[in-house]
Amino acid sequence: MPDKEFKTIDEQIALLRSRGLEISDEEMAKQFLLRNNYYRVSGYSLTLRSHDVFHKAASFQNIVDIYSFDHELRHILLKYIEQIEVTVKSIYAYEFTRKYGATGYLDSSHFSNPDKHKEIIDKANKQKDSRHDHEAYIKHFVDDLKQDIPLWAYVDLLTISDISFMFAISEPDIQTAVADALGLKVKGAELIKRFMHSMTIIRNLCAHGSRLYNRLFEQKPWLSKKEQALLIKENDGTIDNAHLYGFVLIMRRLLLPDEFASMKAEISALSSRYPFVKMRYYGFRNDWKKKL
Repeated sequence: MPDKEFKTIDEQIALLRSRGLEISDEEMAKQFLLRNNYYRVSGYSLTLRSHDVFHKAASFQNIVDIYSFDHELRHILLKYIEQIEVTVKSIYAYEFTRKYGATGYLDSSHFSNPDKHKEIIDKANKQKDSRHDHEAYIKHFVDDLKQDIPLWAYVDLLTISDISFMFAISEPDIQTAVADALGLKVKGAELIKRFMHSMTIIRNLCAHGSRLYNRLFEQKPWLSKKEQALLIKENDGTIDNAHLYGFVLIMRRLLLPDEFASMKAEISALSSRYPFVKMRYYGFRNDWKKKL
């Protein structure tokens, strides 16, 4: 198969116009394409066209609005996923060290999978070495005290994925204690494993600037029957659990009520600023502000 031909920005503009897209501010469109990549931007236009023909009245400004909304939404989600990550790390470190002491996390016998434990610790230690010269707390423990870093400080070296795996291979009583502290009383340990995996997926997409708009997720979030009832119901009776909204419902479980209320308010305000962007493409029902 021959390689795709390179197209200049002017040729990209001409191509979009030939497909029916209205471009009223050509200079803005050129700068936007140059700074954001034609291929990347095209993913935000999929709902505005059928194959390569744009719907009547579709404009370049529509694409900019969708793109900007998605960008700002990712940053809102990242802020609250960070809070979830900090919370889980804090509770986990507290419950683990209460039982095994400040550096008990270094003992693989306290975990069900020694190989996975070693993988997590080796990865974190690489982070420790690379950040040594720039992190005061690492210098304090390593250089001044010449001792291993206690878990309540060490968790800062772990990613959300790392803490998820460390929780998964911890002893059942540790898992139960963490789940209880998070308010997940029924099957809490299993829920945290699933929820943290889901948060890792969304966090990585947000952190790397990946599109959430109209994205269909192969790894769907686990939801209760009550949460499933809040999803969009298709004409054939099936529920839509393939969009972002299901992950937002998980965040509602992991955040404190006031934290989630703040996140909801920010998303609502964002939606008001970009009325063209349909929340349906994120899996939100029309009545989401009342039901969520």
